[in-house]
Amino acid sequence: MAANDLASLGWNADLVQAFEAHAEKGLVPGRVSLEHNHVYRVLTADGEWLAETAGRVKYEAAERRALPAVGDWAAVRPDERHGRRLIRAILPRRTWFSRKVAGRTTEEQVLAANVDTAFLVAGLDAPPKPRSLERYLVLARQSGATPVIVLNKSDACEDLAAARRGALAIAGSTPVETVSAKTGEGLDRLRSWLRFGQTIVLLGQSGAGKSTLVNHLIGEEHLATGTVRAWDARGRHTSVHRQLLVVPTGGVLIDTPGLRELRLWEVNETAVDTFADITSLADECRFRDCRHDREPGCAVRSAVERGLFDAARLEGYLKLERERTALTDRQNALARAPQGHPQSAERSVGPARRTRRH
Repeated sequence: MAANDLASLGWNADLVQAFEAHAEKGLVPGRVSLEHNHVYRVLTADGEWLAETAGRVKYEAAERRALPAVGDWAAVRPDERHGRRLIRAILPRRTWFSRKVAGRTTEEQVLAANVDTAFLVAGLDAPPKPRSLERYLVLARQSGATPVIVLNKSDACEDLAAARRGALAIAGSTPVETVSAKTGEGLDRLRSWLRFGQTIVLLGQSGAGKSTLVNHLIGEEHLATGTVRAWDARGRHTSVHRQLLVVPTGGVLIDTPGLRELRLWEVNETAVDTFADITSLADECRFRDCRHDREPGCAVRSAVERGLFDAARLEGYLKLERERTALTDRQNALARAPQGHPQSAERSVGPARRTRRH
């Protein structure tokens, strides 16, 4: 593999400073481009290397998030043993996308790290799912990256104006782009986001056309693409791993598999901006701890009744709040659990209960 220009991958003065102590030990910087069964591909100035995590890094990793993720900058020992190098450390992440792992386990999964812009891709060959878009918006704003809603397959949409209006109603200040990988419409606008040294991640459900967009933006068929089932407009998981790809003009794209389950790991005040229309009204409710359910004097329910926003949007917000409360309870239970017995803490936490203050 040819040598890489680290600056085009996002290497900058801050990373140089963060790497000084590792450079003194003879380690070299590289960016994780793919992970599969704890074996990593790392892009370095000397080319692409296979690497694995050093035993000490694994031992000291108290949580899964402490292990390398696609997009991470790593300190790598350059000498090769058994066909692989060793990742000795991970540099601090500037931004990262996290979700709760699928299933019952309470654990954080880092989807991608050090991302500047997130393309939230939805296919228009079926009616867009507003609640799904809302969750992806929360995820992106939570990460610290700049979100962009990308409505793909505009050629397959019967009422493009209506689809765009629906996305704009959710987006707030987030840009909305309509594109067609099939006809090329809108691709130049997407390319304008590709800048030297910048990282863009594509997120969305399976079948949205993320891999096809990546191939068009890079200009080569790097990723496999698949057909979409006609009967339910769902696609196969043609991307099975998160993968970082270099853009010829500089910068990188990270393609991700479709997420069947997107449960957020945490929600901060920045992410709550996705539901600013609801949270701003909450201050006008009669009760400080109003749950916007059946309480009298609820300004949020009143707004729904007056048609300011639909009931489904409120239910999406309340569902997210319930999940956040339940996850916080589980996280707290795990923190209190005796060391080495996390399973008992998982079993001991039931459905989250909310109490009202009087």
